[in-house]
Amino acid sequence: MKAGTRLALGASCVLGVMCWTNPGFAQGAKATSPPEFARRIENLKPGQWVWAPTVAPSGPVLVYVDLSKQIALVYRNGVRIAAATVSSGKDGYATPTGVFTILQKDAKHRSSTYNNAPMPYQQRLTWDGVALHAGGLPGYPESHGCVHLPYEFARELFSITKLGVTVVVQGDAATHMRTSENSLLTPFNNRGEAVEHQPLAGGEQYRWKPELEREGPLSIIVSKLDQRVVVLRNGTEIGRSIAEVNDDDPGSHVITLVTQGGKPQWVFVGLPGHSDDEGRAVDEAVLNRLRLPRGFYEKVKAALTPGATILITDSRVGAEPLEHLTVIDAVRPAP
Repeated sequence: MKAGTRLALGASCVLGVMCWTNPGFAQGAKATSPPEFARRIENLKPGQWVWAPTVAPSGPVLVYVDLSKQIALVYRNGVRIAAATVSSGKDGYATPTGVFTILQKDAKHRSSTYNNAPMPYQQRLTWDGVALHAGGLPGYPESHGCVHLPYEFARELFSITKLGVTVVVQGDAATHMRTSENSLLTPFNNRGEAVEHQPLAGGEQYRWKPELEREGPLSIIVSKLDQRVVVLRNGTEIGRSIAEVNDDDPGSHVITLVTQGGKPQWVFVGLPGHSDDEGRAVDEAVLNRLRLPRGFYEKVKAALTPGATILITDSRVGAEPLEHLTVIDAVRPAP
C-alpha cells in the first residue's frame, strides 16, 4: 500500500512510519525516523503507531504489552521494530498479566460473547476470550479484557507472527504512566523470561559469547549515543563492545550484507525518511566512521553471513550510560 492510501475504516496512514486508526481518535505529525520515534513512545497519541520491520528483517518475534503505559512493543531478533498505543481491559474486565503464547489466529474473527462484534486480526492468548486484535483506542482502558490495537498495526503484526509466538503482558492499567525505557533491546527472551543486559565492566573492551546461540540471523546495533556495539542472534545477545563512532548524523540507518558478483557487500536499506539509501553500496568513508577493538571485529567478521543486518542509531542499547573507554588496539571495518 502506498503512503496516503485511504483505508476502509477512514484511517490515514504512512505505512512503515506512523499511523492513526481513526481521525476521531488521534492526529499527529509524521515520523521520519522510526527507530528514534519509537524510543520516545511516551509521545504516541491514542491510535498512533510506528512500524519499522527492516530494522530486523528476520528472527524470532516477541510482543510485549505494558498495561501501565498502554503500549505494545514488537521485537524481532531481539531488536524493537514497532510500537503502538493500545486499550486494555476496563474495570471489571482487567486484562490478565503473564507470559502467553498465540494459540489461534483469525483475521476475520467475530466475538461469540459480545453480540458477534468484529475482532479483526485476532490473535488469541487464552481460550476464555483474551486476545490481541484491532479495536477502539480512546486513550484509556475500555475493552472487555482483550488488548485493542490500531487497525493497520494489528494487520501488520498478524502478518509476521505465527502460532506459539510469545506475548508478555505486564503492568497495571490503573496506574497509568507515560514514561518509557528507551533501549531498542528486548527486555525478555523468546520464552518470556526477563533479560538483564549487562554493561561492560572492569575496563573490559568487549564480550563475545557465541555459545549462547549458535544458529540464526545476526542483528548488530551500533549505538552512537552509548558508543557501544551489540550483536544479537535469534534474539539473544552474544556480543557487546566499546566503539568509537564518529558520526554526527542524528538519523538512523540500516545496512545489510548481500552477495554481489560473488563477493560480500554491505548495502543500505531504505528506512522511511532515508528512502534514497535503498540499495546503495556502503563505501569506505562510511565504514571509517567506526573503530572497534581488533579482537571483537575479527570475531564478528568470522560470524557474518548474507542477511546480517546493522542498525546505526542514537538509541541506547540496554545499559546504563558509561564513560567512553578508549579503544586501544583498534581496527576499522573493511567493506
